[in-house]
Amino acid sequence: MATRLVATIAALLLATPVIADAQAVGRVPRIGFLAGSTPHPTARTNAFVTALRDYGHVEGQNVAIEWRASGGRTERLPDLVAELLRLRVDVIVAVDNPSISAAQRATKTIPIVMVLATDPVDMGFVVSLPRPGGNITGISQQLAEVQGKALQLLKETIPTVSRVAILWNPAEPGRRPQARAAEEAARGVGLSAQLVGAANAAELDSVFTTMARERLDAVLVQPSQPNLLHRKRIGELAAKYRLPTMGWNLEMVEAGCLMSYGPNTLSLYRRAAYYVDRLLRGARPADLPVEQPTKFELMINAKTARTIGLIIPPALVQRADQIID
Repeated sequence: MATRLVATIAALLLATPVIADAQAVGRVPRIGFLAGSTPHPTARTNAFVTALRDYGHVEGQNVAIEWRASGGRTERLPDLVAELLRLRVDVIVAVDNPSISAAQRATKTIPIVMVLATDPVDMGFVVSLPRPGGNITGISQQLAEVQGKALQLLKETIPTVSRVAILWNPAEPGRRPQARAAEEAARGVGLSAQLVGAANAAELDSVFTTMARERLDAVLVQPSQPNLLHRKRIGELAAKYRLPTMGWNLEMVEAGCLMSYGPNTLSLYRRAAYYVDRLLRGARPADLPVEQPTKFELMINAKTARTIGLIIPPALVQRADQIID
């Protein structure tokens, strides 16, 4: 009887939600938010906070959020994660691959929610999408598939395109496999691709000069926090050298890229709040399947098209989710 009682108590303790543990020590649950770009508030982080509120978690009332951002400097991520661990966060929201990787190296027990992960199985973040295993779950962008579609859209826009530059950031961990996947995607739609690396803003000018000199037809910009931070310069250089440039989200098009194709980013941040809610209520990351985006958007910058002397096919204009002028 005593043995069964001890076993029952142990089972109950193991099943106790994280949120209950936080309340037991007289504090509200604490969420660590780790990003590689700009700090809160942004449209993205506001979407996350609003969705959390919809689930009943109000920042400053019954939940605390520790915001950390590296400003595009991936070398800062380990120290930022260490800060979150010292604050005894209950859940870590890690936005992109470098942030996820830093959090994964730092803890095998605190739940981690991915927001903009690319190919998390290949990256070793999860065992599989249906059964993540370990302490990581969240949302996955299957980048190779998305970029294949983006390149196909470039071909539809510019039928004469044949040689494409893949602009990637070699300084960010884990980005080379993604750049190689983009090369394969280009071959899949009948294009030749050339990897062009720029580790920082200072290198962008020289790589765009090289792309123009080598007469590349277009540029596919790889998802990357530094590329996002330097999007305005990328847009300026693309216009200067009249290089049609494909980004991956609205911010890139607003900064001057010709087009973008990718998942609706705000919806992914809102969905991350769902995972946080489930984890705070006691769910295990290993039991929450990794989801993939279901809504993808095509956006076109009409002003950029005029600047570089390009006429967007009417059929493509009709398919666009947003035209910026």
